[in-house]
Amino acid sequence: MDYKNMRYTWLDEYLMKKRGVTRELKTEWNWMRYLIGGKLFAAVCLNGEDEAYYINLKLEPAEGELLRRQYEDIIPGYYSDKRCWNSVKPDGAVPDELLREMLDQSYALVLAGFSKAKQREILGLSCCGTDCSACGAYGSMCQGCNTVSGKVFHSPQGCPIYQCSVQKQRRVNCAGCGQLPCDIWRATRDPNFTDEAFEQSIRERIANLGGNVR
Repeated sequence: MDYKNMRYTWLDEYLMKKRGVTRELKTEWNWMRYLIGGKLFAAVCLNGEDEAYYINLKLEPAEGELLRRQYEDIIPGYYSDKRCWNSVKPDGAVPDELLREMLDQSYALVLAGFSKAKQREILGLSCCGTDCSACGAYGSMCQGCNTVSGKVFHSPQGCPIYQCSVQKQRRVNCAGCGQLPCDIWRATRDPNFTDEAFEQSIRERIANLGGNVR
């Protein structure tokens, strides 16, 4: 989606690639809203000619205050709670990489407001970064790691990764663990995988977990 008067042409694609994100136009305000779990984490405010005039996002209050002092193109949130919401001018001088970091923080803050179980549901991932819906057993032999609390069909006593990450360490998932991929990941290898396929699965799962809260 291209927004008129928007320097950050990558914004829509960047946000829509985040897991669990949906987009809707709030017609009463003419805001394009980006949601995670049905909650707003970013918006592009549009005028009557559908030109962007603000990008709204959420930050920790201290972080937002600091950035507003550093950049004149970041102001307190337009028609939003000014303690934690901020507005960025879409044709201003805020560096692209900084805006990406701000959007990432907004996404993470709103996602963190849900319970850990709900976060896993929203992200559509098991705690190890597996997309259960892509598994051939999903919906028949197994309802997915999150639904069965780790007691999957191939490990009815409970998946050791789920037991460590969710039950023992109380994490949303394995993201941020300094031992990733740990011995437990390697001990639970699918015996049908070749060495190459197993290492590829690890890379894919870690990529899936990238940027997720823990």
